[in-house]
Amino acid sequence: MLAATSAVAQTNEAITASGEQVVLLSDGFSFTEGPAVDHDGNIYFTDQPNDKILRWSVDEKKMTVFSDNTGRANGLYFDLDGKLLACSDLENEIWRFDMMGGHEVVLTDFDGKKLNGPNDLWVHPSGGIYFTDPLYKRDYWKRDPEMQQDGQHVYYLAPGSTKAIRVDNSLQQPNGIIGTSDGRLLYVADIRAGKTYTFDIQADGTLTNKRLFCEMGSDGMTIDSKGNIYLTGRGVTVFNPKGEKIVNIPVDAQWTANVCFGGKDMKTLFITASNGFYAIRTRVAGVRNSEK
Repeated sequence: MLAATSAVAQTNEAITASGEQVVLLSDGFSFTEGPAVDHDGNIYFTDQPNDKILRWSVDEKKMTVFSDNTGRANGLYFDLDGKLLACSDLENEIWRFDMMGGHEVVLTDFDGKKLNGPNDLWVHPSGGIYFTDPLYKRDYWKRDPEMQQDGQHVYYLAPGSTKAIRVDNSLQQPNGIIGTSDGRLLYVADIRAGKTYTFDIQADGTLTNKRLFCEMGSDGMTIDSKGNIYLTGRGVTVFNPKGEKIVNIPVDAQWTANVCFGGKDMKTLFITASNGFYAIRTRVAGVRNSEK
């Protein structure tokens, strides 16, 4: 049963229809993160402290456990083959899940050293993977909890490659990441600096022309079909492509971690926040990569 949160979303008509509210779909988790949409509009998200990936069926309006062996998955994103990529920071790796829940390890290190802890990722229309690698010390780590790399950076793994390249080393603590559907722009949130930046994506996957997008950092983020960017933290804050704030969608939770669009028509914004999983219907549709 859907329960409306106590905070009604006071949103701009361009984003949600009048009277739409954020609704609580499910709760009782330890900390929800990393929502990702599959080809049918179903949502997968993580409960990282409990080492689980959950699946929300948009047809059945039902929650099931997709995997309870996730490598402490955090951010998720579907690749062009319809497989689920995960930032699995138990051993600071990138994993790929098939739809039966089996997994393979895609990436284990950078230049022979462990990553700090992959956090969020986005798949370019070419199939390449961009991901952020901040340091958040975990109580379940059995390795040295200090920084493994020489900073907190952004990386790119080209299609078919087993070695990542570092594409940005200028941020204090990169976290949320998303790109445009045409593969030309990448947005990266520097959560410690409280800023989000835009980069131009080059043909070889490298980034150029870094510029400030807005004076707000973010845990996770998504983009809609009009190019609006959705940042998280205290609710969901929406910015237009010029970096101008449109609206804040309040969420009745201590911390809003991440967001993605889903549903059959891609007009539902799904929100992971603290111990809950939420949604709100929107007027504008989200975007997702086309599968091969």
